[in-house]
Amino acid sequence: MSHYYDKHPDVVSDQKEIIYQYRQHGLRLLTDAGVFSRDKVDYGSDLLVQSFLNEHPPGRAKKIIDVGCGYGPIGLTLAKVAPHDHIILLDVNHRALELTRKNAQRNHIDNIIIKESDGLTEVADASVDYILTNPPIRAGKKVVHQILEDAFAKLLEDGVLYVVIQKKQGMPSAKKKMADIFGNVSSIKNSKGYHILKSVKH
Repeated sequence: MSHYYDKHPDVVSDQKEIIYQYRQHGLRLLTDAGVFSRDKVDYGSDLLVQSFLNEHPPGRAKKIIDVGCGYGPIGLTLAKVAPHDHIILLDVNHRALELTRKNAQRNHIDNIIIKESDGLTEVADASVDYILTNPPIRAGKKVVHQILEDAFAKLLEDGVLYVVIQKKQGMPSAKKKMADIFGNVSSIKNSKGYHILKSVKH
């Protein structure tokens, strides 16, 4: 059985186009079989985008990572909304990465880097302001918690980690893990069972 966190999904390609709208910004996104939430941008990703941009509207240039980017809805939206920001999109799934490249071109987005990375392994320590993730829950708790652990080292001082996770899919343990690592955690948004968790590196 192929999963969206496999490097090379073995399901037959079946591309389709969806539209994702954030305020006045509409993105035309190619999706495919073998990637996460192919039929529409999932509720959690949308909630993460809305919550982050509510706290950090375009302004001072920021360096941001989208971990487990899939076909790119989170990172590409942030890049489109704030063209002065620098966004790094990471995934282990080659099909997802190729879709992200195509989606960046289709939407004329160039303030990004797209990189194959197992979690945050390909990122330099203390190099970014913000890390966002809709983590690969089906990959298992160990994988998810490794992303949370690695995020601390990759963030600059006062950098922030944002995670969207459903209560029934491990939110309580993720929240505890973030509190253990960062010494702080808050749930800044809760909707339809999805929580946006936030930890600040001090």
